[in-house]
Amino acid sequence: MKREKKGKFCIAFVCLLLFLLVLGGCQSKKLLDPNRPVTLTLWHNFGGQMRGTMDAIVDKFNATVGADEGIVLSVTSISGSADLHKKLTMAANGDPGAPALPDISTVYPKTALILAEKGLLLELDPFFTEEEIAAYIPRFIEEGRLTDKKLYVFPFAKSTEVLFVNKTIFNRFSQECGISLESLATFEGILEAAEKYYEWTDKQTPEIANDGKAFYVPDSLFNFAQVSFKQLGKDFIKDGRLQLSAPEFLRIWNCYYPSAVRGHIAIFNGYGSDLAKTGDIVCSTGSTAGVLFFSPTVTHEDNTSEPAEYAILPYPVFEGGEKVAIQRGSGLCVMKSAPEKEYAAVVFLKWFTAAEQNLDFVSSTGYLPVTKEAYDILMDKATETSNDPRIAALRATVIQMQKEYDFYIPPVVEGFDEMQKDFEELLMAVAYSSKEKFQQQIQEQDQDPEAVFDNVSKGVYEQFINDMIFGR
Repeated sequence: MKREKKGKFCIAFVCLLLFLLVLGGCQSKKLLDPNRPVTLTLWHNFGGQMRGTMDAIVDKFNATVGADEGIVLSVTSISGSADLHKKLTMAANGDPGAPALPDISTVYPKTALILAEKGLLLELDPFFTEEEIAAYIPRFIEEGRLTDKKLYVFPFAKSTEVLFVNKTIFNRFSQECGISLESLATFEGILEAAEKYYEWTDKQTPEIANDGKAFYVPDSLFNFAQVSFKQLGKDFIKDGRLQLSAPEFLRIWNCYYPSAVRGHIAIFNGYGSDLAKTGDIVCSTGSTAGVLFFSPTVTHEDNTSEPAEYAILPYPVFEGGEKVAIQRGSGLCVMKSAPEKEYAAVVFLKWFTAAEQNLDFVSSTGYLPVTKEAYDILMDKATETSNDPRIAALRATVIQMQKEYDFYIPPVVEGFDEMQKDFEELLMAVAYSSKEKFQQQIQEQDQDPEAVFDNVSKGVYEQFINDMIFGR
């Protein structure tokens, strides 16, 4: 009797469980109705040349899965990353005049942390099975897990940094000075090339002394410092503070500051692609996402123009260091709202990051796909010729880096933006000030360049660290 009752109880329990699962599935389906579509608002940071690509993605979704399921995706804001961060934080804080939060937005982890701490973000883990999550590149998923280890920022495209080289200018320099592209694999090799390039361009105008040109510029000095530390086996940011007294920082300082003061490296608050358009630099390190901003034509100072061919090389490494490059790129966050909107937003996330759509998005940009399947397809197509030679060159390089490099994810720490801003502004300011003094004194007769540099750089390193720690 006991066994019979127990058996009946188990059967009843299983039936109840099946009923609840079926009921839950029915409720999920009832969340969406093609006859009464749900409208989702989307904010993203893909303007300029990237806007057309994102517009095509949105249109394709609305015409296919969106139409079938009852979802209309509407882009209501396109802003740069900094402006988007400002708008999202204003909306989250309920500041006067701030717009309502969107249903979906591209965000960086630092912005997501602010939104998550206010309880505004949807945790995405419950909407994905273990098998679904396992389909994505693990480090891309991990970047979207915030301090509580929950997934809030979903990857859809990532980038890294590479070395962009104007081969048209470089080849002329290389033929006369014997510098090869292979020598640019290390920062030490870049510095040697930069010194020779300055001398080579200076000799082209013998009537004007000390007017050589800069060879290289890093897009982000903060990224340069972070990655360089990691290549040398240390962390630039530890316990929320910059490790400026570490010997690794002195090595980084000696890589950038002396060359910048002497004019070998450009001091520029902008992107290397802007200086590349005018031939004011030969190479730069920057995001793969910026590849389309490198103009196929260079217009020189004398208004003459020439076609530009680019080599895209793996991110340089310090001699003796490990092959490490930064992992960059925003993700997609979903705001907490009505169940049907949350469900619809996840439908879009899954569709957008499926291999077909993901490859459509990255194939015409400098981004990397986020699923293992899409990465494998991209590798298989590595030898295929793209309609854009810049994309073809980039594709081969990022696949090589994927095999050989480790990728560094910047930490999510309080005050990260202010830390980066203060570091870059002060470093460029002291380098520029020293360069002006150097140029002024070097013009004087019988002045030894090394003696002049020693004079203008005396105490600058120590003062820089003091100002960073205690403020100017």
